[in-house]
Amino acid sequence: MALDGIFLRHIKNEIEKEALGARVSQIYQPNREELVFGLRTFSGNKKLLLSARANSPRVNFCSSTPENPAQPPMFCMLLRKRIGGGKLVGLRQNGCDRVLMLDFECVNELGDTVMITVVCEIMGMYSNIIIVDSNGVIIDSLKRVDLTMSSKRLVLPNIKYELPESQNKLNLLKCSVLDVCTVVKNLDTEMPLNKALLRTIEGVSPIVCREIEYKVMEGATNRIEGVLFDRLAVEIEKLKCVCSDCSGKPVVVYREDGKPMDFCFMNVEQYGDFARVEGRESFSDLLDGFYEARDSRDRMRVKSQSLTKLLNNTLERLARKIAKQQSELERCADREHLRICGDLLQANIYRIERGAEFVDVENFYDENNAILRIKLNPAISPSANAQKYYKDYRKAKNAEIMLKEQLEKGREELDYIDSVLDTVDRAENEKDLSQIREELTEQGYLKIQKGKKARQTTLPPLEFESSDGFKILVGRNNRQNDKLTLKTASKNDMWLHTKDIHGSHVIVVSDGKEISDTAICEAAQLAAYHSKARNSSQVPVDYTLVRYVSKPNGSKPGMVIYVNNKTLYVKPSQTIEKQKIQ
Repeated sequence: MALDGIFLRHIKNEIEKEALGARVSQIYQPNREELVFGLRTFSGNKKLLLSARANSPRVNFCSSTPENPAQPPMFCMLLRKRIGGGKLVGLRQNGCDRVLMLDFECVNELGDTVMITVVCEIMGMYSNIIIVDSNGVIIDSLKRVDLTMSSKRLVLPNIKYELPESQNKLNLLKCSVLDVCTVVKNLDTEMPLNKALLRTIEGVSPIVCREIEYKVMEGATNRIEGVLFDRLAVEIEKLKCVCSDCSGKPVVVYREDGKPMDFCFMNVEQYGDFARVEGRESFSDLLDGFYEARDSRDRMRVKSQSLTKLLNNTLERLARKIAKQQSELERCADREHLRICGDLLQANIYRIERGAEFVDVENFYDENNAILRIKLNPAISPSANAQKYYKDYRKAKNAEIMLKEQLEKGREELDYIDSVLDTVDRAENEKDLSQIREELTEQGYLKIQKGKKARQTTLPPLEFESSDGFKILVGRNNRQNDKLTLKTASKNDMWLHTKDIHGSHVIVVSDGKEISDTAICEAAQLAAYHSKARNSSQVPVDYTLVRYVSKPNGSKPGMVIYVNNKTLYVKPSQTIEKQKIQ
């Protein structure tokens, strides 16, 4: 990602404008690698997020924070003791390096005013947050680095803080445009221009270097002359101005499927029509929005791992069971041969010698009266052999009936578990997962822990509004699907569900009016989006009145049957998703 030194400089400028002189009112540590400072500013309260996560290191104002643990970690307690009530008096950045220092004026236990610095190192997997006293000595750090981890730079309490090793790149704030262009041109080896820029300039990310190359000449190398050299000088001059004045504009780059792929402090044109670029109000808003969705997905993935594992194991067990039962059923298909053998033995019992291992008889069930060899048990009488064939026939016949019933139940259960797995994949928060756990506990797939009562979690269905004013309700899970369709909805409401695809029940509330085609179409898009086929281009969605939907006795949660339906083919869309009410 593109949180480079120049982007960090813009963040620094933003914090200085909005929070310089603010008091620290609260300090939280929601997880092992993130801190949240509650700041009381002249314009109101703000939350400053400091993250040292490997995949999303950053410093920015945030609107919401993850749930805090019941017991604050030791590092959080230390921060509260040293910096609680302190005043943010300055922010420092070493050139365009990805190190931001926040200086807090605090009062120690003796009542003396002291300076405490919180150093935020934004360096991917090596990111860290370090507390340093006024003498430059480390008080503690979020991630301690000892000799087993690094022999060059230690990050431990009571030792002198040292900046990360310099990469010997050119600082745009101190060098001229000509110096940058000359160094790029005179690098030892010929290489693409974007790579040469990345190697030369401090504080720029790959997307910035690719953008400069695109504007100079796509595919250019560092061995540029004449007009191309002049173009490079112009672009470097623009970058230098943006860096020194902090005049950049925050933009997010979206892929064709609508997912954010990168961000930058300048406009991005290199992707052409293959990406969409949108501006943001502030750099903090950009980072907050960019990482919020991805981080929440990561957290949900971790929290849902146990459920996903349970459901996948159940699916595998059911699949093996069904395969075995199918094999047994195929063997039962030969039961008529057993009855025929019994009849033929009974008809020819006078011809069979006791102790014989087999007998050859005419098969009067065959139109040609072909000779059939029947295997016998020599230890029992001919009559007992005939009765044994009849017994095996009756056993196979009963087994076939039982196996067909078990196979039907097994396939229904397999279908149900698959639907639950889909709801887990689409769960948006911990409350959604809690409802799924409760459902699985009711169905006997999860056990209630001893000494603990199952906590009932109630969440309303997702609520939307069509462009022409009809309320649309979407079930979050199987239990809620049942409640929504069979209890909440009225008989004249419209019911929608993806055809033969797991997904949510969707209800268009009629409210005594005739439901419009527009509302049905938008509801179908929501049904497709909240289903297993949300990434498909065309999804069939069945719709009918709620009066024609019923639930078979004994069926699993979320399973219904319906008649008098029509089918609509739609593309899953997030357009109406933005009209979300709850």
